[in-house]
Amino acid sequence: MLCIRNGQIHDGIHKAAKKADILIDGGKIVKIGQKLPVPKGTEELDATGKMVYPGFVEAHGHIGLDNYGMGIEGHDYNESNDSVTPQMRAIDGIQPADFGLREAAAAGVTTIGTGPGSANVLGGTFVAIKTVGVRVDDMVVKNPVAMKCAFGENPKRVHKGKSVDTRMGNAAKLREALTKAREYLKKKEAAEADDSKKEPTFDFKCESLIPVLKKEIPLKAHAHQLNDMFTAIRIAKEFDVDLTLEHCTEGHLAPELFAAEGYPMAVGPTFGSATKIELRRKTWETPGILDKAGCKVSIITDSPVIPQKYLPLCAGLAVKAGMDPFHALQAITINPAKHLGIADRVGSIEAGKDADLVITNGNPFTPETTVLHVFINGNPVDLKPADTTTVI
Repeated sequence: MLCIRNGQIHDGIHKAAKKADILIDGGKIVKIGQKLPVPKGTEELDATGKMVYPGFVEAHGHIGLDNYGMGIEGHDYNESNDSVTPQMRAIDGIQPADFGLREAAAAGVTTIGTGPGSANVLGGTFVAIKTVGVRVDDMVVKNPVAMKCAFGENPKRVHKGKSVDTRMGNAAKLREALTKAREYLKKKEAAEADDSKKEPTFDFKCESLIPVLKKEIPLKAHAHQLNDMFTAIRIAKEFDVDLTLEHCTEGHLAPELFAAEGYPMAVGPTFGSATKIELRRKTWETPGILDKAGCKVSIITDSPVIPQKYLPLCAGLAVKAGMDPFHALQAITINPAKHLGIADRVGSIEAGKDADLVITNGNPFTPETTVLHVFINGNPVDLKPADTTTVI
């Protein structure tokens, strides 16, 4: 049992911080209040004058699948021989010893959504994991959280001359896969209702899309350009499936339209130069513009495009460009938790949630602030992780 005493708690739910204690037991936040009585033998940490935040959450990246400091030997996030691979599962490729994960945890990024890249029309499923662990199965918060699909330049580039040459072809491939899966599901359901009807021949790709069709997980749509974002929405409506929008580089060009649609939006990566045409309009103003319009906004690094450890700094740059500071905090805590469907466990400091906490000596959005303590499931994190292949 641990009690963190007298910290200024920024809980991710209420705008005003409050000075209070946090009691932790069994990896969970048990109670929050002032001068909490605790059982004899409880470990206590004095956080007087310090800031306490929820563990930071990122809704979209490829960390653990695109390993730190590696080439092809650590690239496990795209299957390039087929443009439609919904049967791929991120959990089967994650390397828990990836040094990028260790850095993320030390910086206070305690939960991430990670999965396939954007080479394919359908890439496979994302998983939400904690950033510390030896065996990925023990790091899982929720699996799966989404089915990755992609629009725009990446599928066109990777599969040019093979299966996808145009945006029309990309959309057609996605429609074809969803239509085939829908017919497959109808046959399965008919066979379950009537023993005289034969079940369809097992199809791994179609099976993998059934959770999308049943709205158990959303399509997670890689889309930078405005037209690609609207194509993703069009297809989601056609098939009556849930959707989240990832990257949203040109989202600031039509904020009211996206607010009216109501789909969660993960914005980024914004730091760095535009490496392709669909990134030319990227700006740190995008998260704030979308937020002010009423959109559900998360900020992402798309790690390792931007190192995961700089997620709080990205929120700070959004604030510098006009985003409300409290909403920027929510964009790296409770909003991405909701985006991933795991807000019942992470994203805010509330009784009953996982004890994922970050203690700092100031505003985490600024580079001069130091992270003093990080807890994941109530356990302290090594803030100076060694770059080593030893995992146990």
